[in-house]
Amino acid sequence: MAWNPYEQNQSGGGFGGGSDSPEIELPPNLLGWVAVAVVVLGLLLGGRTSFYTVGPDEQAVVLRLGKFNEIAEPGFHVKLPFGVDRVKVFATTRVLKEEFGFRTLRADTRTEYSRQRFDEESLMLSGDLNIADVEWIVQFRIADPKKVWFNIAEPEQTVRDVAESVTRRVVGNRTVDLVLTTGRSRIEDEAKRQMQQVLNSYDSGIKMVALQLQNVTPPKAVQASFNDVNRAEQDREKMENEALAKLNREIPNAKGEAKRTVDIAEGYKVDRINRAKGNVARFLGILKEYHRAPEVTRKRLYLETLGRVLPHTTEITVLDQDTKGVLPMLPLAGGALPGSTGKGGAR
Repeated sequence: MAWNPYEQNQSGGGFGGGSDSPEIELPPNLLGWVAVAVVVLGLLLGGRTSFYTVGPDEQAVVLRLGKFNEIAEPGFHVKLPFGVDRVKVFATTRVLKEEFGFRTLRADTRTEYSRQRFDEESLMLSGDLNIADVEWIVQFRIADPKKVWFNIAEPEQTVRDVAESVTRRVVGNRTVDLVLTTGRSRIEDEAKRQMQQVLNSYDSGIKMVALQLQNVTPPKAVQASFNDVNRAEQDREKMENEALAKLNREIPNAKGEAKRTVDIAEGYKVDRINRAKGNVARFLGILKEYHRAPEVTRKRLYLETLGRVLPHTTEITVLDQDTKGVLPMLPLAGGALPGSTGKGGAR
């Protein structure tokens, strides 16, 4: 029976009277209610920290009493409350980005950039002691969240520090002309490779995706003069290209003309040689006939010569051997001479 103080007082024992001590009996389900109360109190005090959710592009690192416990995959999870389990979620498949020399305020249908200048990030000294204003971005992702949590205190700041250090070194090893024009792709590849080497040396668990130069210009204070130099360089290259094109056009033409002249000369030489050989052969043939019959040959040559000359002659003067005088001119255009056997021939 439960102890009732009022009954003790009524019997005269009171709190101090009587020799028998009262017995206290506890309810049989008190311990169960205490356990339920502890659970409810735990849920009320630690309910918010007893559950966590990992997104589809995330992984979570779980520590239990400060020691690594597991990597939680995407989904709904339960952890021990009151700081027994500590959870940190990392975006492992999402590509993260850090910007240098500029900031993007809004990137939706129309990208909006901050008007604030970040010269302390973008101004760099090139290898030929010129200054270039370089804006670039670094893209990376968390490859191993456990390494990132245990080895890197501030992953984003670490990436920024490494990117700025490496990019300044790579740009500083090249001339400003290469930085502004044709050397950009090599700078990007070299800076990305060196950044990955540095991050691997830290055992950071960070994987480089890309390093891209966005806007590379000379400083605004000297941009007008630099543009003048660029225009002069472009004009020089244009004139060189035009001269080279003319050279490539004129040289083949000159070579073709020279070859044509040489071919004509060669043909003329062959023709003259053949004609000379023919004349020599003809002369030798006539000489042979002359040796056989000199008078006949001489007369034949004389007549052949007259036959070639007289058809092209309109008037002829004849010297008379008997009178030593000159006969009147004979008209040959109207017909043959009296007593001739043919046109222009006298008997």
